[in-house]
Amino acid sequence: MSQRPEALFPLFAGLETLEGVGPKTAQNFAGLGVQTPRDLLFTLPYSGIDRGRRNSVKDAVLPSTLTVLVTIGSHRPARNKGGAYRIHVEDAETSFQLVYFHARGDYLARQMPEGARMIVSGRVELFDGVAQMVHPDFAVPEAEAGTLPLFEPVYPLTHGVTQKLMYKATRGALARLPDLAEWIDPEQKKQAGWPDFGPAVGAAHDPQEIADLAATAPARERLAYDELLAHQITLALARQKERRKQGRSTKGDGSLQARVLASLPYQPTGAQTRAIAEITADMAQPQRMNRLLQGDVGAGKTLVAFMALLAAVEAGGQGVLMAPTEILARQHLQGLRPLAEEAGVVLEILTGRDKGAERQAKLAALAGGDIQVLVGTHAVFQTDVNFADLRLAVVDEQHRFGVRQRLELGRKGDRADVLVMTATPIPRSLALAQYGDMDVSVLDEKPPGRQPITTALISTGKLDQVVERLRAAVAEGRQCYWVCPLVEESEVSDLIAAEERFKRLRASLGEGVVGLVHGQIPPAEKDAAMRAFQKGETQVLVATTVIEVGVDVPNATIIVIERAETFGLAQLHQLRGRVGRGKGASTCLLMYQSPLGETGRQRLEVLRETEDGFVIAETDLKMRGTGDLIGTAQSGVPRFKVADLERQAGLMAIAQSDARKLLAEDPTLTSDRGKAARMLLWLMRQDEAIRLISVG
Repeated sequence: MSQRPEALFPLFAGLETLEGVGPKTAQNFAGLGVQTPRDLLFTLPYSGIDRGRRNSVKDAVLPSTLTVLVTIGSHRPARNKGGAYRIHVEDAETSFQLVYFHARGDYLARQMPEGARMIVSGRVELFDGVAQMVHPDFAVPEAEAGTLPLFEPVYPLTHGVTQKLMYKATRGALARLPDLAEWIDPEQKKQAGWPDFGPAVGAAHDPQEIADLAATAPARERLAYDELLAHQITLALARQKERRKQGRSTKGDGSLQARVLASLPYQPTGAQTRAIAEITADMAQPQRMNRLLQGDVGAGKTLVAFMALLAAVEAGGQGVLMAPTEILARQHLQGLRPLAEEAGVVLEILTGRDKGAERQAKLAALAGGDIQVLVGTHAVFQTDVNFADLRLAVVDEQHRFGVRQRLELGRKGDRADVLVMTATPIPRSLALAQYGDMDVSVLDEKPPGRQPITTALISTGKLDQVVERLRAAVAEGRQCYWVCPLVEESEVSDLIAAEERFKRLRASLGEGVVGLVHGQIPPAEKDAAMRAFQKGETQVLVATTVIEVGVDVPNATIIVIERAETFGLAQLHQLRGRVGRGKGASTCLLMYQSPLGETGRQRLEVLRETEDGFVIAETDLKMRGTGDLIGTAQSGVPRFKVADLERQAGLMAIAQSDARKLLAEDPTLTSDRGKAARMLLWLMRQDEAIRLISVG
């Protein structure tokens, strides 16, 4: 299986094997991400030129691209070298000029003799009241009218690659397409009304009208689905492989969980109860759990995670909760300590700060099984950290944590289950693209007692009024975050912005009231500033976005975000979630620089209207596109050539269920459809998947 099927060899040959493509041109194609003829098949036209024939250029709205039958008149050669060579022509109703620069007159005289009838096609513009077609795209004798495309596809280009070359090269690639067996579920294909693969690629490269360029055109939709299906089969294979890894059944008796639930001053939400049940059931299975717990700011993920950790302890094992930073690890510790006391469970923390004898004592207690739940940073990965019986690893904030670390953590325990928590509500289509190999639990309700947050838009011109409001709030003993904008890309200017704001606020509100944290401050100082704010020693914290994730100060009831229009929606939503965590009514002030553009206003108004992170994430995705949303470089979201994640979320969901169904019925992909699916994986360069099948 690990050999590419011979039928695909021609598509994966060098580009210079195509007619008209030399080694130099082949290098130019790399600018379009095109390395082989196969890549040309998936580089589709993005627009088209209507070359339908008109009677005359008269009454046409100029400038525009027109195709007309003309009679050639007199030639006026250029007066100087490289000047305009003009040919007078007449169509059915009017006359105009064809213009060539740097023309070879003798050649044009032969090609277009006076009195000849020719079809010309190109852009017609008015110059000094005279209609001109400069360098026609086509000029053919009337007898050869059939050679002109009625609708000409327009391809994306790069340096050294012209439309003509693109057209020729894609036709060369199309000619090499072998006949391939169908990999899409026949029912699905029929219902969607999709063509076979070969005809679909042909039609996508040969649109007959503008409608054929839409993502919803059957040929294009089919190709998008093929990409998504290949991607989802890869994820499903990875999931199947994970599943086949022997896990261990971790079954608790529920006694510790019951104790903690009984002690809570509120009922868990339906979503929390459901998630706890899903996770506990997963842990009881003999296969390894690989689950994502997705919940909005303040949806109560920590309680759910702790219940899962208790299940591990009930079964006689240990659990670990990993946070990306020391501050977050300590915060988890504070939040879990009262719950652990209720359950009578030994809870400890391990971070890079632990040194010497204290560290050794913790390691011994961990290896001996005396510590039942460990909270930690990546210090937990160090080789001298050993557990007596690690059953569950909970990882907080997935996007800072690569797949590699997930696996390393799994190795610490004998076949430990993994639960990943993220507070970033991910639109469903992206969740499927990024975490399609995981099962997902979603917390989509807020626990009772969370205060709604009033969000207001205010222009930076009213800065002084905002400072006055702060002064009043501070006098009442309330606390406030002040988030500085991300100026340009340089950290130096971020720093200046934060320091300037810090100085101004300190001058207005008094010494000792205002603290400062930003990316350039040494970690120990940053921790000290955060702690002073957490303890209420400082009342205003000026910060860059370092406070975004998980910081919990219940007494903070105001957050001011400067130049809010420069932030992403999801990020603003995360920042806003830093307030509204205590009893007090909370406010989020979004300060913008006027004038605010239309999209800027729309985005900020979405925040004013809703606190639902999923609604916000979907809107963000619609407005900004996948790449910006998560910084594609580090996000692990695949780049598709045809499929559009924003607009085709529905297709991705179908592809996921179809891929899982196919593998459930045919885990080794050896049925007829399974073999066709292997061919699809090769075609879509899913080498990962192919390795998984051949190894598996």
